[in-house]
Amino acid sequence: MTFDREKIARIAPFGAYVFFMLVEDALLKFGWDAHDVRLLYVLKISVVASLLWFFRSAYSELKWPSGTNFRTWSGAIVAGVAVFFAWINLTADWMVMGESVGFDPRDNDAQMDWFLVMVRLLGAALVVPLMEELFWRSFLMRWIVHPHFLSVNPAQVGFKAFCITAVLFAVAHSLWFAGLLAGIAYNLLYMRSNTLWSPIIAHAITNIILGIWIVGTGSWGFW
Repeated sequence: MTFDREKIARIAPFGAYVFFMLVEDALLKFGWDAHDVRLLYVLKISVVASLLWFFRSAYSELKWPSGTNFRTWSGAIVAGVAVFFAWINLTADWMVMGESVGFDPRDNDAQMDWFLVMVRLLGAALVVPLMEELFWRSFLMRWIVHPHFLSVNPAQVGFKAFCITAVLFAVAHSLWFAGLLAGIAYNLLYMRSNTLWSPIIAHAITNIILGIWIVGTGSWGFW
């Protein structure tokens, strides 16, 4: 695969996110406490957001669509809420891969660090959906169909590209089964709406509701 600006613009933010995840895993394996690496998320989301901003002129698929209807946006909302419920309920042992350290924003006195909470919520709701949908749906799913991915109409994505993208999206998450359903839902939204904003909005809704639920219930392992 040759790398041009169009590919790099969609791979680099995702690659940076994965890089920081690997650094975090390495630090934990070297004996760092989970609380000690929490600020790494602030750096991670800042770098990813900066890369998205730097490459913003390359994201032609983010042009706001004209002619979309109520069905497009209501479908995104419903899908986002449905994925949230799947995420918190599909947690049987066989549906989980590995162990998630989670993200606990409380200090050593069990007091909430609201700065970390807000960074996590903003990152999950605004940065991650944009970064992931640009990579998984706009780039990878269409690139599997044709190297000149920007020329591929989402509605023309075939079964092979659909399945590969959904499966890879699943194994990128510890809750792989819920991740598989999410990947399928977001794929379908993109293909049927012909606008990347549909899965971005659904993804953002999933993440913000999940984040609020996590803070409200203290279920830090889901982060």
